[in-house]
Amino acid sequence: MNAPPARAQSWPSTTAGSGESPKPGADTASRWGRAKWWVLGGVVVLCIGGAFAAGYATGQASHAVPTAQSDSDAPAVPSEAPSQETGASTSTTPDASPVPPVSPWIDSLDSLSSAAGNTPPAYDRALFGQPWADVDRNGCDTRNDILGRDLVDPEFKVGTGDCKVIYGTLTDPYDATTVEFVSGTTTSVLVQIDHVVALAAAWRGGAYAWTDEERETFANDPVNLIASSQKTNQAKSDHGPAEWLPSTGVLQCRYVQQWVEVYDLYDLSVDEEDRAAARDVLQQC
Repeated sequence: MNAPPARAQSWPSTTAGSGESPKPGADTASRWGRAKWWVLGGVVVLCIGGAFAAGYATGQASHAVPTAQSDSDAPAVPSEAPSQETGASTSTTPDASPVPPVSPWIDSLDSLSSAAGNTPPAYDRALFGQPWADVDRNGCDTRNDILGRDLVDPEFKVGTGDCKVIYGTLTDPYDATTVEFVSGTTTSVLVQIDHVVALAAAWRGGAYAWTDEERETFANDPVNLIASSQKTNQAKSDHGPAEWLPSTGVLQCRYVQQWVEVYDLYDLSVDEEDRAAARDVLQQC
């Protein structure tokens, strides 16, 4: 059996626009070249698109709501008032002057009732009981209790249970002089016990209406008693601040403060002249 005749390969007769027959690999090369250009064009398009997208994003960011400014961008705010130069002209509003606190003694003084119009009977010392009675029942009379309290380095008589004072040093509360106390017939009188609010003054301020026991308690109350020299005790007598005051400002303050405390404690009525004089002193304390 004869083999079939070989079939000639068929190619296009001519290339468009030419009279030549194309060669077998020429068309493949042509198509590969066109593919490279398409790839290159795609890359260019992608690059242009990416650039456009980046530009668009940048534009959008420029119109976004601004975030908080950094410290370097924020306007400077002074952290403290500018310092004042010597000779510089400044305008400031002065602070209101603080209201000074009211003295508790002035407050107490103002609360006291007035003795104006009081008509007490005649004063009698005996109505205040036995002088220097042992009202606290400690086995020691009031005079020695106060001497033991107010004298510096007091010495006591042996066998009296630290009651009977026989020696000590007094710094007078009204003139600051020093008095050596020695117990004796003629020397004990040099140091006396003063009623800060005199019994006669208390009588006029309302003690005339008290019971005998209340008056005796008042006459022996250590709050109203202080050791003083014979000289200042007699000069003071039964006067109040309107007629008598200690020698210096500091001593005056201490005396008037104690004087007011006793009046307030016992709810005594006060003479208006004494009230005014006491206020004048307290305002300087």
